[in-house]
Parts: sequence; C-alpha cells; structure tokens
Amino acid sequence: MPTITIELTDTQYKGLEYAAFSPQDWAENAVTERCRIANDEIVQMTVAYCLDNGIQVPTTREEIVAYAFDNGVVKTAAVRNAEAEAEAAAMDSSEA
Repeated sequence: MPTITIELTDTQYKGLEYAAFSPQDWAENAVTERCRIANDEIVQMTVAYCLDNGIQVPTTREEIVAYAFDNGVVKTAAVRNAEAEAEAAAMDSSEA
C-alpha cells in the first residue's frame, strides 16, 4: 500500500494543532476524502465510457478505477499536465 509522508515546520504543526483536535486524523481525513471524490469522478466517467462503447462495466469500484487507468479512460494529473505543456510548446513553436 502506498504511503505519503509530509514534513511540517514546528510553526505549521502548531497552526494545525490550533485548527484540528488531532492533526494526524485531520490530515488522513483530508487525503482520504480527496481520494474518494477523485474515485467517484473516475467511476462516473468510466461507467459512462463503458456504456457508451458497449463494454461490460467492471463489478467493483476498485476494478472500475483500475480499468480506467489501464485502458486510457483517465490519466494521472502529471500525464495530463505534461501533455498540456507539450501542446502549448507545439503551438508556441508553430506561431514563431
């Protein structure tokens, strides 16, 4: 299972202690909630893609998300960003 580790300054941690009863619980909740939202979006897009293309929809949310990445239905933010930068660079060079 992937692990995400972050380092905070003492001042940042004090601020989080002020804002949250448990900084660790708050951080875990924030990340897992963002993951849930992203996976909901991926499931929605992938189910629509499968239905529109007559493809059997995988049977679990985990399988749907895996299918989406394995079959190019969705891409990581890093890949999308790299593609956008390459497209912008190509447009800039064609205008020069």
